[in-house]
Amino acid sequence: MSTSFGRGRVAGLPEWDRCAVMGVVNVTPDSFSDGGRWFDTERAVKHGLDLASRGADLIDVGGESTRPGAPRVDEAEELRRVVPVVRALAAEGLVVSVDTMRAAVAEQSLAAGALLVNDVSGGLADPAMIPAVAAAGAPFVVMHWRGFSDAMNSRAVYTDVVGEVTDELRTRIDAAVDGGIAPDRIVVDPGLGFAKEAPHDLALVAHLDRLRALGHPLLVAASRKRFLGRVLAGPDAAPPPARERDAATAAISALSAQAGAWAVRVHDVRPTADAVRVARAVEAAR
Repeated sequence: MSTSFGRGRVAGLPEWDRCAVMGVVNVTPDSFSDGGRWFDTERAVKHGLDLASRGADLIDVGGESTRPGAPRVDEAEELRRVVPVVRALAAEGLVVSVDTMRAAVAEQSLAAGALLVNDVSGGLADPAMIPAVAAAGAPFVVMHWRGFSDAMNSRAVYTDVVGEVTDELRTRIDAAVDGGIAPDRIVVDPGLGFAKEAPHDLALVAHLDRLRALGHPLLVAASRKRFLGRVLAGPDAAPPPARERDAATAAISALSAQAGAWAVRVHDVRPTADAVRVARAVEAAR
């Protein structure tokens, strides 16, 4: 397929001629948007298959909530939640990503059939992560991160959020490459909502071109996040619940696709699958 639109190709993954859609499967009791709905293994697998049928190109399986203030789950429990779901979805022929900050979970998920490791800490939470991903030869998502969920809100302090996030991502990219991960297997993610307030998130979405200038495919994960609730509510009203932010999420997906994002990560797949296809059609008509 063509890459003439410059989204970048990730070695080890399929190639799409448009912005890809990553569907989220939270195997957790406490996710901010759908906690508990897919906590059972069988239900999580069914949900992943349903997301694929609705247009997801990749399925991102995670067993640890990273909502602000969330406590960490222990490694054994994360493995129990994640690995059976990864194995079952991979066995169905789906492209599976594992959303984890732990090297052991990444290693066992890759062995079970996952093709991509999506680490919200960019390799900072577990020093063994980058060596493990490098040894496996797997693609790796490097996200901008300033600490665990219990403390990240206090770290949302920036003078120039776009410049600082770009610089901090560059440092993590260098660490990944120095640790043995091939540059053509690195994806970058600005970490919307992680140690960021709504104006920071909006500034990053407005300047995705500067993040793409890092030279790696870009993943944008805005789905149902707080900044969308703030935008929808306006200055005085209470933000709508997370599950009422899917139309706003699709708007960000279209904008991200137009800006050249490699993929967008979303909970409700169908509106975003439609949005990225429309963005691709408009792009092709230029």
